[in-house]
Amino acid sequence: MKTIIICEAGVNHNGDLNTAINLIRCASDAGADYIKFQTFNTNLIVSDKAQKAKYQLEFDENDNQSKMLKNLEIPEYWYPKLIDECSKNNIKFLSTGFDKKSIDLLEKFNMDFYKIPSGEITNLPHLRYVAKKGKPVILSTGLSNIEEVKQAVVTLKNNDINDEKIVLLHCTSEYPCPMGDVNLNAIKTLINEFNLIVGYSDHTSGIEVPIAAVALGARVIEKHITLDKKSIGPDHKASIEPNELKKMIKSIRNIETALGDGVKKPSKSELKNIHMIRRSIHLKENKLIGDIIKETDLLMLRPGDGISPSDIDKVIGKKVIKPIKKGDKLDFKNLL
Repeated sequence: MKTIIICEAGVNHNGDLNTAINLIRCASDAGADYIKFQTFNTNLIVSDKAQKAKYQLEFDENDNQSKMLKNLEIPEYWYPKLIDECSKNNIKFLSTGFDKKSIDLLEKFNMDFYKIPSGEITNLPHLRYVAKKGKPVILSTGLSNIEEVKQAVVTLKNNDINDEKIVLLHCTSEYPCPMGDVNLNAIKTLINEFNLIVGYSDHTSGIEVPIAAVALGARVIEKHITLDKKSIGPDHKASIEPNELKKMIKSIRNIETALGDGVKKPSKSELKNIHMIRRSIHLKENKLIGDIIKETDLLMLRPGDGISPSDIDKVIGKKVIKPIKKGDKLDFKNLL
């Protein structure tokens, strides 16, 4: 299965429509499948007293989360423009809805699925509301333990979202995420525990971790993108720039090809090398008719187009019925 690659533009548009459009073009140019924004009404998701996370303070010392988010809301008139730009650039539009009003707005745009962010995994009313829309759901699992993931999955299933419509994303909700906190092996845990499609939402500052995630079985990759990591905003530092995005996607496509079908057998490309690399049984000394072959008479030498060393026990003890010269490959037609 082809890995689905979602470029998370998120709030990296910084409230500027042209920046949002350029993010769409960059994601498309790199070969991503989707570009995703964030849709929210600040007064419905955060109180006026909510403080910023530590990483959000790094670009602005104003300790008010509400003010920050208000400046990053996407105006409703943007959506037709963003969707039209996606259509022109052959990439699909997505946005994460953080509240009921936002979900209802996004329902107008016929997205392929809904994304539930990590912060909402314990927000059962939100999960139920999204599930009632009847579309597939991608659920990020940052900040959560396995029991909380189970509760969220059960909630979705109890509201008519079946296994085929649920994708879990392993995630660590730190921006950027330290390598020691990535815990990529949790991908395998989620696969084994839930028997669902599992992916990975990455917040590291580089590209190697998403590539490794694909090798571990991730079938969806979500990665924050920015036009400039030095831009002012909460997520730019944990995002990658267009040139990095191209490298990441190219590497993921290479890994997909390299994973193969899992059957252990010689590949088509290596079969031509088999005789040059393997060995066959040769003689150390001349042998005459009637001589008995002993193991001490034998050398294992390239090329490997004679009797395989794996058949040595079939050779030892055989009688020579035709003279064989020193250095010759053995042939069963000369033995009895």
